[in-house]
Amino acid sequence: MPGKALSPSMMSEIVGSTKMKLFIALLLIVSGVVGFRNLSHRRAAVEVATNHVTVAGVNREAVPVVVELFTSEGCSSCPPADEVLSKLDKMQPIQGVEVIALGEHVDYWNKLGWIDPYSSAEFSSRQSSYADAFRRESVYTPQMIVDGRDEFAGGNANKAHDAIIRAARSPKAKVELLAASSSQGTNDNELKLSIHISDIPQVTAGDVADVFLAITENNLRSEVSRGENGGRYLRHSAVVRSLSVLGNISASQQSFEAQPAVKLAGGWQRDNLRAVVFAQERGTRRVLGAAMLGLSRN
Repeated sequence: MPGKALSPSMMSEIVGSTKMKLFIALLLIVSGVVGFRNLSHRRAAVEVATNHVTVAGVNREAVPVVVELFTSEGCSSCPPADEVLSKLDKMQPIQGVEVIALGEHVDYWNKLGWIDPYSSAEFSSRQSSYADAFRRESVYTPQMIVDGRDEFAGGNANKAHDAIIRAARSPKAKVELLAASSSQGTNDNELKLSIHISDIPQVTAGDVADVFLAITENNLRSEVSRGENGGRYLRHSAVVRSLSVLGNISASQQSFEAQPAVKLAGGWQRDNLRAVVFAQERGTRRVLGAAMLGLSRN
């Protein structure tokens, strides 16, 4: 059967309809691409957020976590651990956490060829107290201890990372550390600090918490000429220059205050100094809270 001829007006209508369908189809395709791209961007954002380390339950203010490293310039295994501590201190790599680093140089390596200029028998004794708490028969370097609870070989950055995150989830006291107004005098080697501790987690029954004040110094260097690190040029961060006990907190105590006067040794570089205050249970060695303050006059 022969087809019916189309009039010019019908042809125009069909062409117009076809163009409209093509336009709609193209619009749907473009919309789909845009939607896909937006979805991809959202997925990428989720992946970034998932891969970025955060601490569950942490408020906007960074949670302080004390990281101690027992080390020595006479120990060949210690420089890598010193580097781990330095990166934690300078880079602050964990969101929501303020790493408060303490580099404590022990003195029992000094008899093996090199006397560590930053070493002290006090730090060796402190490490021995940790050994008792952890029920270890001996001490070793490099040893890293996080918030007085986790200990491991100091060069293990992954263990440090995990231990810091765990520690940040524990309840913390509120520690306020300020330079008192009287510290703005002319004597550059003396200053007074103002310390207030509140919201203290319950002290373990039968235990007591000591309140420590540490003065640390950054950007220290040594050219080691003898011993296991002979010929090496070593750099250190957060070296503990002094460590003292300001007082203690009992199980029934709700707060603590002190205004210690601090004398700085002549060889210490003021711009590289920091004060660290932390409360620590004497028996369990658990750190209850901490704060850090730069001592530069600038």
